[in-house]
Amino acid sequence: MTRLSPRLLQATPVTVDHAEGCYIHGTDGRRYLDFTAGIGVTSTGHCHPHVVEAARRQIGSLIHGQYTTVMHRPLLELTERLGTVLPEGLDSLFFANSGSEAVEAALRLTRQATGRPGIVVFHGGFHGRTVAAATMTTSGTRFSAGFSPLMGGVHVAPFPTAYRYGWSEEEATDFALQELDYLFATLVAPDEIAAFVVEPVLGEGGYVPGNTRFFQGLRQRADEHGILLVFDEIQTGFGRTGKFFGHQHFDVRPDIITIAKGLASGFPLSGIAASEELMERARPGSQGGTYGANAVSCAAAVATLDVIEKEGLVDNAAARGRELLSGARENTIDAIGDVRGLGLMVGLEFITDGAPDRERASAAQQLAAQKGLLLLTCGAHMNVVRMIPPLIVTTRQIEDALGIWSEVLAEVR
Repeated sequence: MTRLSPRLLQATPVTVDHAEGCYIHGTDGRRYLDFTAGIGVTSTGHCHPHVVEAARRQIGSLIHGQYTTVMHRPLLELTERLGTVLPEGLDSLFFANSGSEAVEAALRLTRQATGRPGIVVFHGGFHGRTVAAATMTTSGTRFSAGFSPLMGGVHVAPFPTAYRYGWSEEEATDFALQELDYLFATLVAPDEIAAFVVEPVLGEGGYVPGNTRFFQGLRQRADEHGILLVFDEIQTGFGRTGKFFGHQHFDVRPDIITIAKGLASGFPLSGIAASEELMERARPGSQGGTYGANAVSCAAAVATLDVIEKEGLVDNAAARGRELLSGARENTIDAIGDVRGLGLMVGLEFITDGAPDRERASAAQQLAAQKGLLLLTCGAHMNVVRMIPPLIVTTRQIEDALGIWSEVLAEVR
């Protein structure tokens, strides 16, 4: 009898019967408040009627039209619609399927456009599981261990993770920028670096927001040395942080952004956005793929953008995110050393005697599931519980989640 790989570990015991909005209904007959959102994917909630109808209509007319062979209307419409929300100057798009593919497309473009081999990533970043993307990932060794050699040319600089260092944000930012300059002085010359690749908020690395001075420092160094600045917006994009894209909190201009997750409400779709001038510097034949820009996924993405706009979900993410972060900070225990986040990305870091407490974080996450609240963990030591509700979440649902979380903390104290 065939089974799934034993290495596919399930974070909760739930088997889904059906789902709607912020709720998953299990085959056990229970209803669960879903604060995982498919790891930030179901931005408009489960099975939003407008997204479902758009996908149904598209399935009846064209399921797959390979986009280097033929064009199709959902792709053209999506390309036009994204032009209304993308940062100024990013007017050219390439579509793929997964976040890892988008990251590798950005990597390929930066190296081809600059003729340089080097990439600088930042400690705690997650960029994917394929060989190149895993090489660029530093949020945990579980993503890259056991299949060396990895890709060459990747250099790691500090991210201003103030809590980890035990410093103020100013001190952590000073350190991160100084160490980046030291990296250029000692390990790799800046004229060998094609790109900085960075998340506006560390995702798998523990839900750590960056800050304006740090990102503007990267922009300044990128301009000085002819380096391209790539923001990995795969988890932070499409309203999750309370801005349409996470980097927009920090008044900084990217050269490339990578997109996926919340773009299509659960249908597989990813891509990169850059200026047309930069995209033209990619080599002929370097962009393509069999399933990229699938017609049904594109139709779902157009519908997702409709819902985000018409239901004011970016503003809702900002308002509900403030409620979630404030509530999580008000209801805490000694075992939680830090509560942080941006928009609907909230992380709670468990510690004991100043050391990461993975066991207690896991126990809290599992107990929450037993009580009807689905959460995930993250961080290098998997000791951060993260809350990622869909963008449609209501104040009442935030209150319900925090009520369950209060019960959990009373038991894991």
